[in-house]
Amino acid sequence: MEYETNNWIWDGMYNHPHVFGGLMLTAALLGLSTSYFGGITVPQLPYLWPDSGIFHKKKCEKKRIRVYMDGCFDLMHYGHANALRQAKALGDELVVGVVSDEEIIANKGPPVLSMEERLVLVSGLKWVDEVIPKAPYEITEQFMSRLFNEHKIDYIIHGDDPCLLPDGTDAYALAKKAGRYKQIKRTEGVSSTDIVGRILSSLRDTNGGEDQNKTSMFKTPESQPKSAHLSQFLPTSRRIVQFSNGKGPGPNARVVYIDGAFDLFHAGHVEILKNARQLGDFLLVGIHNDETVSEHRGHHPIMHLHERSLSVLGCRYVDEVIIGAPWEVTMDMVTTFNISLVVHGTVSEYNSLFTGESDPYSVPKSMGIFKLLESPKNITTTSVSQRIIANHDAYMKRNAKKAESEKKYYAQKTYVSGD
Repeated sequence: MEYETNNWIWDGMYNHPHVFGGLMLTAALLGLSTSYFGGITVPQLPYLWPDSGIFHKKKCEKKRIRVYMDGCFDLMHYGHANALRQAKALGDELVVGVVSDEEIIANKGPPVLSMEERLVLVSGLKWVDEVIPKAPYEITEQFMSRLFNEHKIDYIIHGDDPCLLPDGTDAYALAKKAGRYKQIKRTEGVSSTDIVGRILSSLRDTNGGEDQNKTSMFKTPESQPKSAHLSQFLPTSRRIVQFSNGKGPGPNARVVYIDGAFDLFHAGHVEILKNARQLGDFLLVGIHNDETVSEHRGHHPIMHLHERSLSVLGCRYVDEVIIGAPWEVTMDMVTTFNISLVVHGTVSEYNSLFTGESDPYSVPKSMGIFKLLESPKNITTTSVSQRIIANHDAYMKRNAKKAESEKKYYAQKTYVSGD
């Protein structure tokens, strides 16, 4: 109470100096008169001021700023996650619009992932508070009115790269005109177009798009050109910190461990991580390095280790990751990280997991802390890649069109502050 009383005093001094001076003068005169006449008492001023209302500061709850960002979020990657992280930093609550399949086809070409899969991915991000399905590609007058009035949106957010409609006009022109538009910095080094390009370039030969066999759809590490695996992403410690929760498990926390490649992060990954997290208090995810993935799958991952690590870290169900986790779960790992339970999904790309090779989970099994989790979705990195390969011509055409706009963006690119 004393703290609040002092606040009344200092607010009064700052906002009403003349009134404050008058009161002080009156108090001084009253003090002299009471000492002279002796029998009149005056209440202490600190108890009088709050009740007087003179210095009463109106206490009101700060309005929470709601921001909106939309996108196709097809082949969702850490660039999408970083964009939404930046958008969330511009407000208190982030509402995300996921563009409908029909709108994507009309403006960009066929999407790889279904609406349901894209909703799972977006909802699974730690920075997202609400999701609006089947959002329009263009911010129209009608939709903008709905955002402002129904969803109480304060600002509409987009990256510094242009988003143009088929007629060449800006999809966010109305939001900018309304003064309710804010811009974030684009995450360099990755895009859905880039990922589609990586998948297409990893085919055995340019005419082999019809081959959808799991074991032969990618080139072997020996025959595959290094350029097919090059990424423009430059990982920094700052970016990892931005994605990290920055918290370790409590002293009595039940730590659950799950590992894998988590390549081409998809809805199946999100669902299995969600289920694993429900089995404990802290979810630790081991991410195998590129060499380990290549050794056990017969081909390099589409996304490299740091890209995959950021995608997993962005998931709301993940508390911590081990970047470059060992293939085998050892006793030392269990002790070091205080692991209570090791889980693995029933759907796996590592087909040779239990045939011929040593079992990587033999230690947790012997300890009675291993559990096989039923995978909620029958989706794999290979099955997602096969969708692109099956529609090779359509995606080649889509990428060629997008490559032109990408080239123009980089030619006109200027520095944009932000992180």
